[in-house]
Amino acid sequence: MDQLAARLRRLPPSCGPVRLIAVDGHAGSGKSTFAGRLAEALGGAPVLRLDDIASHDELFAWTDRLLAQVIEPFGRGESARYASYDWRARRFGPAGALPAAPVVLVEGVGAGRRALRPFLACLLWMDVPAEEAWARGRSRDGEEQREFWDGWVPAEVRHFAEDPSRPYADLLVRQLQQGYEVLPGPVGGIGPHQDVTHREGPPAMW
Repeated sequence: MDQLAARLRRLPPSCGPVRLIAVDGHAGSGKSTFAGRLAEALGGAPVLRLDDIASHDELFAWTDRLLAQVIEPFGRGESARYASYDWRARRFGPAGALPAAPVVLVEGVGAGRRALRPFLACLLWMDVPAEEAWARGRSRDGEEQREFWDGWVPAEVRHFAEDPSRPYADLLVRQLQQGYEVLPGPVGGIGPHQDVTHREGPPAMW
């Protein structure tokens, strides 16, 4: 984790002064846990959780709000301000600040979507098969959230069919019994993100 953090710090800024690092993957794939540990390795880097941006009415239709409230301020070197959604109360709370730190993590399903990739310094994909990830998520959330999961799974399937993230990942993250394995992704490793479907040559190892 420390090696990965060091590599990420050395990337050029991608959104104003910020190196914006996306952690994407299927629901239940371990994104939040991994992002938390990576944030610690980065010395307490801020983490934007897309669960705070999305809502029951906008499971995936939150792009415009994220661009306006987070990406545009970061581009100007300013702190972002956004309201976090309360999934139990089904409403947004008061707005809070997210500093334009040297490295900011954004984690959640859809963090590597097409509209955000031009602003990313690196896209990491939690490489867990969908069915396995969903089973983990259902087990974690219990019977109370069964109805939510019944609606979430087809919505996630539609999202990734229309706007996939994994083919554009710089790095793939696989959880081991202890720690993580980080491998070059489909676009060949870390570097300034280009929204392309293929890069010529062999994958870059690091």
